[in-house]
Amino acid sequence: MLKVGDKLPAGGLQEFVEVEGDGCTIGPNSFDIEKSSSGKTLAIFGLPGAFTPTCSAKHVPGYIEQGKALKAAGVDEIWCVSVNDAFVMGAWGREQKTFGKVRMMADGSADFTKATGLTFDLTSRGMGVRSQRYSMLVKDGVVLLLNVEAPGKFEVSDAQTLVAQAREL
Repeated sequence: MLKVGDKLPAGGLQEFVEVEGDGCTIGPNSFDIEKSSSGKTLAIFGLPGAFTPTCSAKHVPGYIEQGKALKAAGVDEIWCVSVNDAFVMGAWGREQKTFGKVRMMADGSADFTKATGLTFDLTSRGMGVRSQRYSMLVKDGVVLLLNVEAPGKFEVSDAQTLVAQAREL
């Protein structure tokens, strides 16, 4: 499993882009993780699925609300990663009003999630392999902080906890 001091795994994530620019076309675009994290401090949080109850009511809204505090603590970008396709993540981002606040990064085949070792098998519930709920602070591609939730919990991966931790660094 990914741990503090590790580099993020190589590969890519997809994001549904609604406004063309910076070499991105409208629609799903792939982003190289190493390039996208180079020279930046990222707050990354992972969750089991788009449009699910805790994720929609607490996890994403918390990062939207704490966005300015994270930026003040030195965070350049906030990424939400979920094992969903870019179309679903884009629709969820529109509903949650994340544009310009949280990048909704799709890990459609769970490649990133598997590479981090942060998988959660929900096959018996018809959802396949998903991501555990977590948060991390990453600087220049290296994990500085990692908070992984126990199954069914939402206690350590929330935005307020990551803000407090980021301020201490």
